[in-house]
Amino acid sequence: MFSSHLHYLPLSPAFFSVFVGVLLALFILIQVGLLRYAYMRLGVGAGAALLLLAGSLIGSYFNIPVAELPDQQVMSGREITYFGMHYIVPVVVDWPGTVIAINIGGALIPGLMSLYLLIKYHLWVVGLAATACVAAVCHYLADPVPGVGIALPILVPAVTTAIVALLLSYGQAAPLAYISGSLGTLIGADLLNLDKLQGLGAPIASIGGAGTFDGIFVIGILAVLIASISRRGRRQ
Repeated sequence: MFSSHLHYLPLSPAFFSVFVGVLLALFILIQVGLLRYAYMRLGVGAGAALLLLAGSLIGSYFNIPVAELPDQQVMSGREITYFGMHYIVPVVVDWPGTVIAINIGGALIPGLMSLYLLIKYHLWVVGLAATACVAAVCHYLADPVPGVGIALPILVPAVTTAIVALLLSYGQAAPLAYISGSLGTLIGADLLNLDKLQGLGAPIASIGGAGTFDGIFVIGILAVLIASISRRGRRQ
């Protein structure tokens, strides 16, 4: 009945276009070889890494419903501004209440990639510690935003992740940054704040969607930059 309304861009077209531009810039840098080694250090090939980021960006449009909160009045067809970011509240009609969903680009793809990196690099202990640190910071700073759900300032996950990953494991900071940043943000900001969704009037509260997707996408780019930094550090 309402499945067609579950799929929408979590960001305004202008901000979404910025992320598309960043992705195109990364593609050009990889083609000329500037970031090829960095992606190899992250644990995937350059082509696979681009598919990962592109899949996250495209997948942000799709949500998988998992639960519904009791009937309540919800907002519809608005643009919400939070810390400079513009989030879209989809247009809905005869909506049952707040639908809790999992965003494919912001939760499912980063979650599976994090699991792959955990297994590949055996980062279970340090990965758990780093994820806990990022989750604690994100949980503390996350805000319930009417119409959107749970939101974070876009730079909070990235800055926290960079500090934690470089301090705990400089040599494997790139995969550790992706793991702790993605899982820490999802757990700390979204999962641990599910009890705050009631009464926000958000038609769709998407885990990894509007409010946290931008931060998670930036983390994917951050991991590549950290890989480049650690590469230069080893050369000196």
